[in-house]
Amino acid sequence: MEPSKANDGDILHEFFPFFRVYKDGRVERLMPMEKLKVPPSEDAEVRSKDVTISSDPTVLARVFMPRGAGLDERLPVLIYIHGGGFSIGSAFHQGYHEYVSWLVAKARVIAVSIEYRLAPENPIPACYDDAWAATQWALGHANGNGPDQWLTEHGDFGRVYIAGDSAGANISHNVAVRTGRAGVPAGVRIVGVAMVHPYFGGTADDTMWLYMCPENSGLADPRLKPPPEDLAVIGCEKVLVFVAQRDPLRGSGLWYHEELKKSGWGGSVEIVEHEGESHAFHLLKPHCDKALDLKDKLVAFLRGTITAKE
Repeated sequence: MEPSKANDGDILHEFFPFFRVYKDGRVERLMPMEKLKVPPSEDAEVRSKDVTISSDPTVLARVFMPRGAGLDERLPVLIYIHGGGFSIGSAFHQGYHEYVSWLVAKARVIAVSIEYRLAPENPIPACYDDAWAATQWALGHANGNGPDQWLTEHGDFGRVYIAGDSAGANISHNVAVRTGRAGVPAGVRIVGVAMVHPYFGGTADDTMWLYMCPENSGLADPRLKPPPEDLAVIGCEKVLVFVAQRDPLRGSGLWYHEELKKSGWGGSVEIVEHEGESHAFHLLKPHCDKALDLKDKLVAFLRGTITAKE
């Protein structure tokens, strides 16, 4: 439906700038996201392909591989989860495609960028379940097992990282908690989780999250506001949190960093703040100095040359 033809009287809910819901059940995205999708590419430094992880429900991913890997070379594995308020965005969008490609080229990792189902058509916890299924699929390639040749032949599952931005950072936390409780396959070590401008409640978006998750336990829902018992079992060794000074989610990232330190979790955590910047600036202005600084620090984290600290 074109926004110009919409009758305001037919609108049941509106969550700007993400979507509106009409009385007849239709959902209208307020940004033309489908036009931003790009196919996999065969670039000079990185090649990519799309894979099907599950057909029912449909869970897809875009896998990225740096060129020039030796026959026996093993590369760290990055599981990436995009943002977009749980309701927009895609691993196939040009911005995310270029961002993950850049990380793959600079950090020399194999990346699995997850295409999860979006709310509200697919209510939460669909996004969490899809990310968990995709993570299990990726880790299932350890010790030479699994259907994807790149991961089987070149993945170093002793160096696995999870990363995400905004809603994707929230989902990354959820995956890390489930990993900590369920364990990982033999030969797998999840080194770190990187969260860029994470969402953990306490903002105007909380009403939208509660709407998208009909079976919620309110503002204290552990998926929205992680309790100490969840933070204490995160299944990785280090966490890196990025916040931006002018981001409405800044307080969310600061809260997470402090609560993680107090939880009794045995890993190390670091927080990086960029002054004068707002939410997702590294995607909106990818070539500005502070975006390059953020990406360089993330690359160093993935390379193991920057260690999160308390």
